[in-house]
Amino acid sequence: MNGNKLNPHKVAISIQIISGIDWFNANHEVRFGKQKASLKKIQAALRNKRNYVVLDDGTQGILPREWLEKFATYFEAGEVVDDHIIRYARNNFETVSELYDTALLDEESSKEITRLREGLSRIGEVPPMDPPPSLRTRLRPYQRQGLGWLCFLDSLRMGGILADEMGLGKTVQVIAFMLQQRESGKRGTDLVVLPATLIFNWQQELATLAPTLRVLTLYGSDRPKSTAAINGFDVVLTSYATLLNDIRFLKEVAFNYIYLDESQNIKNPDSQRYKAARLLQAHNRIAISGTPFENSSFDLYGQLSFVCPGLLGDKRYFRDVYGKPIDQFKDKKRRKELQRKIQPFILRRTKAEVAAELPEKVTGVLYCEMDEQQRGIYNAYEKEFRDFICALSGDELDKRSMHVLRGLTRLRQICNSPALLPDGMLNRAVSAKLDVLKEQVRDKSPYHKIVIFSQFVSMLNLIGVMLEDLDVPYVSLTGSTRFRQGVVDSFQEDPRVRVFLVSLKAGGTGLNLTAAELVYLVDPWWNPATENQAIDRVHRIGQRNKVTAYRLVTPGTVEEKVMQLQDTKRELGRALIAGREQLLGLLQEKF
Repeated sequence: MNGNKLNPHKVAISIQIISGIDWFNANHEVRFGKQKASLKKIQAALRNKRNYVVLDDGTQGILPREWLEKFATYFEAGEVVDDHIIRYARNNFETVSELYDTALLDEESSKEITRLREGLSRIGEVPPMDPPPSLRTRLRPYQRQGLGWLCFLDSLRMGGILADEMGLGKTVQVIAFMLQQRESGKRGTDLVVLPATLIFNWQQELATLAPTLRVLTLYGSDRPKSTAAINGFDVVLTSYATLLNDIRFLKEVAFNYIYLDESQNIKNPDSQRYKAARLLQAHNRIAISGTPFENSSFDLYGQLSFVCPGLLGDKRYFRDVYGKPIDQFKDKKRRKELQRKIQPFILRRTKAEVAAELPEKVTGVLYCEMDEQQRGIYNAYEKEFRDFICALSGDELDKRSMHVLRGLTRLRQICNSPALLPDGMLNRAVSAKLDVLKEQVRDKSPYHKIVIFSQFVSMLNLIGVMLEDLDVPYVSLTGSTRFRQGVVDSFQEDPRVRVFLVSLKAGGTGLNLTAAELVYLVDPWWNPATENQAIDRVHRIGQRNKVTAYRLVTPGTVEEKVMQLQDTKRELGRALIAGREQLLGLLQEKF
């Protein structure tokens, strides 16, 4: 062995790019004379911040800084699959063309990149498509446009996010596309993964709009648990929880399409749901969500890395190149760069743009001033919580996040009613919000149907007692409600039922409550998208009357800070940014 002797030869590097079905392979041959250096050894050199690689004969081959920087970029954007090949996802074709000279592309790679680039450049000009004859409904013009968009992406074998605002009929567009696939000769089974609360909705929509499709529901303890059970069905419906339990055999199925409804369920790339979804095999993938961007750019990464694998690089690359610069430092250059990259793969229309016939939606705030007793209870808890926060360093604050969230929840509960506190000693304490709601319901329920949302089921219970005292008939829906549709039908169809009490978590999706005209959000939530989704249970296609939504806010409390954070998130969300840092910053302020 030659010990640490330097290899006398300068590095010679040859590269060729070849095209596969869903990827581009970049073959790198790195030579120092007769000795070759593997990509894994170059990775190790970069990791250890060395400018040389140890070769098989024991000598050290020097890599010029220029090549070290190039390889660092290659490794960030692609995946090393053997000693000499870096694989890039087909969706990441623009990165391939940016990193490598055109002369390095073989003929097929060059043609494929040109085809994809020209195709995506025309995506804004995609014509609307007539629905297949077997669809049992008429599509609105923007829905026909959505069907055309889905078909265009299919022609390029690329996925995307159908992100129309809530209430614009995303489900019907997807069902029309399913039928169009069948009628154009495509075969195979489609998998729809969705929250359990939406299974009934999808069953009804498929049965009504596409009765020719054979549908299997994988849900419940008696569900089939093998790949054989799926054969012969056009569509399989399953929940996110069932996906986790059945991933062992579902990952073996080669599906035609996979659709994730309410795809924000996989926004966290570290979650088990995301990891299970990534194990699924399919010809193509579509995410469906009215709120794809809720908290930070990583929401975007999680969903787009599912529908367009490789488009945004790996998690570390996205965090360093886009996540941190955009979320923490509001880097406009990076934000615009990310917007350009993702624009072809997200279709977002708002009601204001495409449903001008919908009646007006008005939002307002009802301030609920606490009396001396409720204020005294709030101030005592607020002081204790603020002293706790001030005693923590930045690192300790991160480690004690559960304690922080618990403290914030206590303050929000007191704003609703001190009776929500777990000690049970303040059940007789007054509540400004209950007083305001009582007045509102008494005055308006004879003339308008009302939906009341709260994050806390215990608050809904208090409101229910109040409604009984007023002799106002109501129904309620929480996570423990078993027959959701029966409750919804009762509210929609029975003129005697005037109020619907809904848990924000249980009722934020899958409900059509167009019989109502008034919405009350009892406790402001950190994320405006969640609240808007709740309001749009009422303001959606089929609504004929003006909708008015009120947020109940207690002045001089943490709720005002929540409203400020909502404004920030609303602004940042439009530009693909939101901020955990802003939330931690709020904790340092006096509420």
